[in-house]
Amino acid sequence: MGILVDNKTKLLVQGITGKAGSHHTMTMLEYGTNIVGGVRPGAGGQDVQGIPVYNTVKDAIENTGANASIIFVPAAGAKTASLEAINSGIKLLVIPPEHIPIHDVMDILDLAKDMGVTVVGPNTPGFIEPNEKCKIGFVPNKYFIPGNVGIASRSGTLLYELSAILTANKIGQSMCIGVGGDPIVGMRFKDVLERFEKDENTKSILLIGEIGGSQEEEAAELVRTGKVTKPVISYIAGQFAPEGEKMGHAGAIIYGSSGTMKSKLDAFAEAGIKVASTLKEVPNLLSNIM
Repeated sequence: MGILVDNKTKLLVQGITGKAGSHHTMTMLEYGTNIVGGVRPGAGGQDVQGIPVYNTVKDAIENTGANASIIFVPAAGAKTASLEAINSGIKLLVIPPEHIPIHDVMDILDLAKDMGVTVVGPNTPGFIEPNEKCKIGFVPNKYFIPGNVGIASRSGTLLYELSAILTANKIGQSMCIGVGGDPIVGMRFKDVLERFEKDENTKSILLIGEIGGSQEEEAAELVRTGKVTKPVISYIAGQFAPEGEKMGHAGAIIYGSSGTMKSKLDAFAEAGIKVASTLKEVPNLLSNIM
């Protein structure tokens, strides 16, 4: 079993009748994900890509036994859809939309914590577990092969690009997850690292960070204190960004000395985590620790 799912996970797609929901349902099915139902109020009884559609998450769970859901609805409706999923008994929730109001995200994560629900996102491409042939989200299938490198990234684009580079070098992956680019997200680097540490399929770890926020520093502390013992390397986007410039992600915000490139590099150095200067250096660094 992977760190979040396996090929027996039963997935719902909320917003399945929309353009994005329908398209990504198809690509997830092609990869092997076990999608058992979709949800769209008023569309119950229809089907999309051969998947039955229900009016509510509760109806879908009662008919399919679903235990995971992905939200393909506009940002304005993400809170309602997420709270419905959590209150109906879903235990894994993936939230790709960006621009969800921060107070909505806080409400979602507060309820998820109370209900014991794992949340990936928001503003995430989702994740893929090549060994399990399961993905939840829209990471492109062709860039990933089964293996033993666990990858966590704050950037969706860099997740694809570095995975493609590793695949071209015949370095396979156990799990590749985009934790999301917003200031507040569900699973953070530290949460993913803790799961990688327990995962028998993951032998080494790649963190793809960026300036802003404190996720890299939190991850480094786990390694420094010995709570994560598996070898870890990193690539950090924004190493040469001019000070004071705005970055693309809402999470790429620097507060005083917290979240600066220096803060991250110092934390990684203290933890013994090697940082690649360029994308092309990553396969060599991984090969040296595998």
